[in-house]
Amino acid sequence: MDIENAMSNAIQIIRKFDRFELKYLVPLKTAYVFRQALRAFLTPDDHGDNGGRYALASLYYDGPDLRFYHEKLDGINVRRKLRIRRYESSEPLTETTLVFVEIKQRVNRVTQKRRIVLPYRAALRLCNERIIPAHAPQDARVLNEIEWMLWQYNLRPVSIVRYARQAFIGSAYDPGLRVTFDTDLTFQVRHLQLDERPAGQPLFPTGWAIIEIKVNERMPYWLTELVAAHNLNLVRVSKYCRSIELAQDLPTPGWHFSPAR
Repeated sequence: MDIENAMSNAIQIIRKFDRFELKYLVPLKTAYVFRQALRAFLTPDDHGDNGGRYALASLYYDGPDLRFYHEKLDGINVRRKLRIRRYESSEPLTETTLVFVEIKQRVNRVTQKRRIVLPYRAALRLCNERIIPAHAPQDARVLNEIEWMLWQYNLRPVSIVRYARQAFIGSAYDPGLRVTFDTDLTFQVRHLQLDERPAGQPLFPTGWAIIEIKVNERMPYWLTELVAAHNLNLVRVSKYCRSIELAQDLPTPGWHFSPAR
């Protein structure tokens, strides 16, 4: 199944959801061994290729004071961020390519997402020019929240993060369970257009991967055992925040920022 078509079909049904997310930063060898152990319990996500693989690109927005970045560092219990996300495919990104405009919110330990699907051009006009697109009635609430955030925090593009993902989903006995493996992570803070040629730099040293476990309620016992057996340790890692931290060591990007306090 074409990845872009599968994702756009899915969004017609799933516009918002809540879940718990656990993240682990591990060497590639550890990720490989853990992934092999998971195959007895999970199946590849059919939104990707036969192995559940696909590529992602996220264009993040923040204010001149990098409010979203600092809220994460300060451990604010209720925090949000805004991004345009594309599930990449072999087809070039055009003005009519469907993308997600997504609010990702953290409330204590629960991760919430609210999103709408728009053609790429309409997404840019919304987020960069504050021009409200035509939309379905059921998208009005999310769209109003996005518009409020854009004006309230004076949001503008600040970072693009790209990576390859392999995703696995639970059986009927573990509904809502999803485990992902992210590799080849890069970032860029200049030329912030998703349709331009990628010009990213490594987000993490070569040979590392991010494992994310996502559950609706609680982690299954068998998965808890596997995590312990492979010595996976929880980390507080944000791909967006990592990109801003690394940007401090680069020549001045096309926007002003002051992540240090």
